[in-house]
Amino acid sequence: MKEAADALYRPPNAGPRNAFDLGQLFRKDEVEIWPENYDAVLLFCQLGTQWRTGMAGPTGLDYCVVLAMIDRLGLDAGEADDIFEDVRHLEMAALDVIRESAK
Repeated sequence: MKEAADALYRPPNAGPRNAFDLGQLFRKDEVEIWPENYDAVLLFCQLGTQWRTGMAGPTGLDYCVVLAMIDRLGLDAGEADDIFEDVRHLEMAALDVIRESAK
C-alpha cells in the first residue's frame, strides 16, 4: 500500500535530489493494488481533501471524517476496524512522501 500513497503524493517531476537518488528513474507510472487493499485505497483517495495542516504542512487526516466515511460503508465492526487501520497505514506512508518531497 505504500506504493499507492507514493503514487498519489509524490510530485510528478520531483527528480533526483542528488546523483545517487535513482528513485525517480525507477518510479512506476502504474501501481498494482491487491484486491484486499482496494477498498482502503479507494477510501483514502476520497479523503484527499481532509488533511489537517499546521505550520509545517499536513499533520494527518481528519479522523472524524474518516470514521464518518467508514460508517457510510455499512461494514461490521471488525471490517470497519480493519479498513481504518489500512487507511492509517496509507496516511503514514503519504506523510513520509510529503515530508520527503518538502526537503
